[in-house]
Amino acid sequence: LATRHCITRVELSVCCGNLLDRDVTSKSDPFCVLFNEVDSSWIEIGRTETAVNNLNPVFGVKFKVDYHFEEVQKLKFALFDEDKCSSQLYEHDFLGEYICTLGVVCYMTHCSWSLLSCMQITALELSDNRIITLTLCGRKLDKKDFFGKSDPYLEFHKQGDDGKWMLVHRTEVIKNTLDPVWKPFTVPLISLCNGDVDRSIKVLCYDYDNDGGHDFIGEFQTTVNKMSEAQNSLEVRDGFESYSSLSMGVCSVERDYTFLDYILGGCQIMFTVGIDFTASNGNPREASSLHFINPLGSNEYLSAILAVGQIIQDYDTDKMFPALGFGAQLPPDWKVSHEFAINFDPTNPFCQGVEGIAQAYSVCLPHIRFYGPTNFSPIITHVARFATQALQQETAAQYFTLLIITDGVISDMDETRHAIVQAAKLPMSIIIIGVGNADFAAMEFLDGDSSVLRSYTGEEAVRDIVQFVPFRDFRNAPKETLAKSVLAELPQQALVHHHACCKCLFTVYKKNTMKKCMKRFFNMYSSDFLTLSESKTLWKRNTVCVKEYYFAVP
Repeated sequence: LATRHCITRVELSVCCGNLLDRDVTSKSDPFCVLFNEVDSSWIEIGRTETAVNNLNPVFGVKFKVDYHFEEVQKLKFALFDEDKCSSQLYEHDFLGEYICTLGVVCYMTHCSWSLLSCMQITALELSDNRIITLTLCGRKLDKKDFFGKSDPYLEFHKQGDDGKWMLVHRTEVIKNTLDPVWKPFTVPLISLCNGDVDRSIKVLCYDYDNDGGHDFIGEFQTTVNKMSEAQNSLEVRDGFESYSSLSMGVCSVERDYTFLDYILGGCQIMFTVGIDFTASNGNPREASSLHFINPLGSNEYLSAILAVGQIIQDYDTDKMFPALGFGAQLPPDWKVSHEFAINFDPTNPFCQGVEGIAQAYSVCLPHIRFYGPTNFSPIITHVARFATQALQQETAAQYFTLLIITDGVISDMDETRHAIVQAAKLPMSIIIIGVGNADFAAMEFLDGDSSVLRSYTGEEAVRDIVQFVPFRDFRNAPKETLAKSVLAELPQQALVHHHACCKCLFTVYKKNTMKKCMKRFFNMYSSDFLTLSESKTLWKRNTVCVKEYYFAVP
């Protein structure tokens, strides 16, 4: 799948309670102004109407903003009491403000600010994510070829506002038949009819010719509403020879759930950091070391942690993140570990926010000995165990993201490939950031954009879950550029996982092919982290619950 940035139009609604009364003879006349932070300056996006004489306003004017998952979108909601007929804010009394990120607003569904007064902000996705699936067949179509039967295909056109017809979809060609059955196809409803189920659609049937001179067989006009009402019984003869017809088999309109739908539904992104403490990084006390903390209190490891963590922390309720290290010797016996808590508390490796990770990292450095080798598989397996537990829950409430920061070549490549292939079956993604100037060809291999990753057993990854970027490409770029790059694929990876779960399980409801679906399910989820017995338990639970959460079928 191609990388798609998660850009969605979001509507923000604001209501307030118990506002300050700035007027002497009456109550305040509040209005709300929304600002977006751009280059450390607040830029006004819009204003609500004024709620006259009202300390508990529910504003009717909504704010519309674009949601970008991979960016920190800082917002300020400012309240003013209108005193004069002026567009200048300094002419009005200031009542209060609330500063947050759009990610927090979306994740919390509604976000409240309360001191003496309170403000509630609610997010709603505006995008039309409906999709339509159609199945058509022809009967006794006109014979257009001299030496054989026709090679029919269909074209779907929608009518524009100017009355002109525009091609939306073309089916496959069915060779040498007068009774074609075209494969089911799915298109966005917005593409087929601009989201208007009563907008005219023209369906044309042609006989395909190799020279491009396709012969016209027939046509008809309809709407999505008409097709939905008449599915399995619609037979069109108008526009065709009297003995010919087109029949509608299936016409279903469903919602194609987006990454933001899962976030609005309460799905948390569970963030874990894995840090490379191998000897190839150099002595952290020397300026040449990649772990050397400069006078500004930073290095490439810290920059990577902060860049990614500041985005993801908005999607976690308690903001407690495990931080693990690998490739170092630990006191007191100085044994090498490839899976240790950098706060030295194996029973509680959690740090409070990304700042807590940075602090634990700085404290850890002088107390360990850098060693080796560079093994990724223990940390990947560690996070995968928690993702396996989440998979057995009755809702898709958690998606795990492992950030690995490393300086060199992987020593356990076979084990790492196997761990990634197994983790691809779980609600989990892996981000690898390469620091320093080493050769990262092996990392590019793990990032399965160009080819499917395989385990040493030959098993293929069911989806791509790895994103790799070298830090050196972003040394001179704004800090937010790194986060945009490494997080660009995460929404799509999460969607592919959720949709794969749904598609597999929902087959039971659609086609009643229980045996076939169970086999596919067990093959998909029986892994090193989930036994066959656990898979069967998960199957029994999810065949009941998946309809409610993953698909949320209307």
